[in-house]
Amino acid sequence: MEQTMDSLLQPDALLPAQYLETIRRENHLDPEKMLLLAVLEDGVTCFQKYIFTRDEKEKRLLSEAEEWVLMEQNSDWLFSFDNICETLGLNPGYIREGLQRWRQHRLRERDQVRLGMNRSQRASRN
Repeated sequence: MEQTMDSLLQPDALLPAQYLETIRRENHLDPEKMLLLAVLEDGVTCFQKYIFTRDEKEKRLLSEAEEWVLMEQNSDWLFSFDNICETLGLNPGYIREGLQRWRQHRLRERDQVRLGMNRSQRASRN
């Protein structure tokens, strides 16, 4: 029994090439995953970048990004937000929630700035 325990607690011999191959696999993204990451990054960028835009083309990009991010359980589409997140090992619900909180925060900030500007304009008139 003691011999069995000793053999279990011994480190496995590992060649440097085997170790490096393990690291490369963990840190290396396949080209397909790099494409999915680029799609996700573009969608999130449009979601955030065009939140206050007045340009019609940018409004359309924002609308498409919001629809893509906020549409839950669209698993029949290969490039759905949920499928991309899950393929990349990310929790789509968590990211979606964070983006919605971010948007609400930005909208509140804008409203506070507008409210402050209105107050200062009224005060300067008096």
